[in-house]
Amino acid sequence: MAISSPELKAFLLATPFFGGLSDTSLDLLISMLVERRFDVGATIVAEGEPGRSMFIVHSGELVVSKLGRSGRSIRMSGLEPGDFFGEMTLIEMQNRSASVVANSPTVLYELAARSLYTYCKADIHAYVLVIQNISRELCRRLRRADDRIAELLAQQAEQ
Repeated sequence: MAISSPELKAFLLATPFFGGLSDTSLDLLISMLVERRFDVGATIVAEGEPGRSMFIVHSGELVVSKLGRSGRSIRMSGLEPGDFFGEMTLIEMQNRSASVVANSPTVLYELAARSLYTYCKADIHAYVLVIQNISRELCRRLRRADDRIAELLAQQAEQ
């Protein structure tokens, strides 16, 4: 189901994914979103499965995890309203890199890869802004991961 409301629009404008978009471009992108609701414990995406969409968290809390070599699930991060995930599959067309599970009742807005492609054809300038926004967020995440790795290596060196 496609959605639109002034409250949703204001919420989306406050997220990093939609920054810099004109009103018209934002309306077009919002018209491509599909609302998805999940109960506590629901797996939204599973590591290794094919992925052809990304999600924006409107409400709820989610846990991102990866399987370790032992097969044990390792918590990587948490997600909350305003965060987005799944964008890597839109860029690299690879399987999901992690699992995401709802920790509370959750409302997400899904953007399919085919919708993003349609968006590109309809408004190339807005599409470029969206890709830049995704890239900025990926860079922020990479910097945080670098900091975590450096911290872990420092701790190992001290032992």
